[in-house]
Amino acid sequence: MNWPHAIILPVVLPLMTGALLLLAERRAERLVPAITMLSVLAQLAIAATLAVQAAQGQVQAYLLGNWQAPYGIALALDRLAALMLVLTALVALASLLYARNRDANRGAHFHALFQFQLMGLNGAFLTADLFNLFVFFEVLLIASYGLLLHGLGRARLRASIHYVVFNLAGSSLFLIAVALLYALTGTLNMADLAMRVPLLPAGDALLIRTAALLLLVVFCVKAALLPLYFWLPETYGSATAPVAALFAIMTKVGVYTIARVYTLVFGDGGGLAANVAWPWLAWLALGTLALGAIGALASTRLRGLVAYLVVASAGTLLLALGLGRAETVSAGLFYLVHSTLMAAALFLIVDRVTSLRGEAGDRLQPAPVTTSPALLGAAFFFCAAAAGGLPPLAGFLGKALLLDAAIGSALAVPTWAVVLLAGLGTIVALSRAGSVLFWRSPATPASVPDAARSTPGQFAAIGLLVAAMAAAAAWAGPLHAYTSAASRQLFDPAAYVGAVLGARPVPAAIDIRREMRERGGAKGDKR
Repeated sequence: MNWPHAIILPVVLPLMTGALLLLAERRAERLVPAITMLSVLAQLAIAATLAVQAAQGQVQAYLLGNWQAPYGIALALDRLAALMLVLTALVALASLLYARNRDANRGAHFHALFQFQLMGLNGAFLTADLFNLFVFFEVLLIASYGLLLHGLGRARLRASIHYVVFNLAGSSLFLIAVALLYALTGTLNMADLAMRVPLLPAGDALLIRTAALLLLVVFCVKAALLPLYFWLPETYGSATAPVAALFAIMTKVGVYTIARVYTLVFGDGGGLAANVAWPWLAWLALGTLALGAIGALASTRLRGLVAYLVVASAGTLLLALGLGRAETVSAGLFYLVHSTLMAAALFLIVDRVTSLRGEAGDRLQPAPVTTSPALLGAAFFFCAAAAGGLPPLAGFLGKALLLDAAIGSALAVPTWAVVLLAGLGTIVALSRAGSVLFWRSPATPASVPDAARSTPGQFAAIGLLVAAMAAAAAWAGPLHAYTSAASRQLFDPAAYVGAVLGARPVPAAIDIRREMRERGGAKGDKR
């Protein structure tokens, strides 16, 4: 049975939990980790419930304040939004398990910032309004600024300055683009924009295309597309492991918003700005994928290597979008699940390995892993095979689906060449790293302080992500069926528009004005 108010819970629950945690930090500090864990588990259960609802095929709209769209704020749930909610909650659970009793204690307000970050992410996936998309972007960015600095250190401070400046510039462009769209159409509701943009006169062609391309720049900053990805390797490589793992979903926000806006508003029915993104996106995505693989090959540090793998995965996802077909987008969504889990797992594994190598840290030089080398080596090998796209894992299946769907397109040849060569480069980079870490290491282990040794929660977090990757490969058929349906739904904007603009306010359970009239009449009768 569907509960209509469940759609708002992924936004309200982390918001209320974050506010509660700010109070609990002062008066009941011991309860803070338990409250955070309960909240994340509840968010995962809610996201799974919403995914089951979305799998029925209907787009569900929710009117905040009970005002009909486009006059009020609306949320919308479809298959793609539900998929992103589940993926966010799963990565958040693993990150929180890893941080528990260790990284979470390295600075103030970790748990509250963690919840506000989840609120921003979930809101960005659910909102049906461009201005509220900007608001949720700012919420998740402000929380990410604090999380990036968590644990302090010169490297994190330097990376955070670049990260903040870059994203503030992106936010300024976002506001300019939103102002242009509102001036041209008089609305920022995405469903209403899909109705009004095609009706713009020819004289507004330059302005509407400018607004569309400005939005593309903003979303590509979030998605780390060439040439706007240079902030990512240093930022992700400097963050603490659980924060970097959570950040693995952040680039997917940019991918999600491009998929949503440029199929709904600026797709085939976008009038003067129809399909404005695709000629730019595909070629830039190919460049991003190639440079991500080159960066991984050139990396001399493990964290930097994993960060460049995130860049390469973003290039693959944006290539699937840029090809502009429902089949390629379906393959991209399938690969999105795998790549997010893979990147999050590798950040956690690399942190464990570097913590147990003494002074060598994350430098790619021979040094022994002092505890659990076989277990960590097996996890690293599994994730390396997944990142390289080796069978039978979901990475191989996602790339195979993408290459098959690209046949017949104008970019079929460069797509095949870059995807295969980038996969080869990734395999070489990770093979070199694995041999240095677990094969060529000296036999005499270095002493490692007890504070650096692994905790059960850290192994549980890594195990959760590895198990999720294995499940994605084992149930590849149902997952691909879901992403295919999500892609078809994405390329059918009429269903989204009809659901959002057709949603009607719920009649009030108590009509205060009627009750006041009735009470006034009753008093008059007594007189």
